[in-house]
Amino acid sequence: MSTQQPEIIEVVKERSEVRTQEPPMYRVILHNDDYTTRDFVVEVLVYVFHKSPEAAVTLMWQVHRQGTGLAGIYPRDVAETKVSTVTSLAREHGFPLRTTMEPEP
Repeated sequence: MSTQQPEIIEVVKERSEVRTQEPPMYRVILHNDDYTTRDFVVEVLVYVFHKSPEAAVTLMWQVHRQGTGLAGIYPRDVAETKVSTVTSLAREHGFPLRTTMEPEP
């Protein structure tokens, strides 16, 4: 008589965790100057940063009085695009409005 041994199949379940990391965020900051009109700053905040007119006016006054104001916090590519867009619009309209970005702490 022949004895048969059962086939043993081992299955190893491996748990692999995919860890996604949030992209670093950057602050887009508007800087006050003596030449850019307040109306233009409000228009930029509404058009580029999608602020409500009321929020744009509030932020414009903060920039005017304190020298700088936080326009928004975005991933790097978006922040760079917004800085570039604001700078281009300001230059097209003859204003020296300065916008910078810095890493979010």
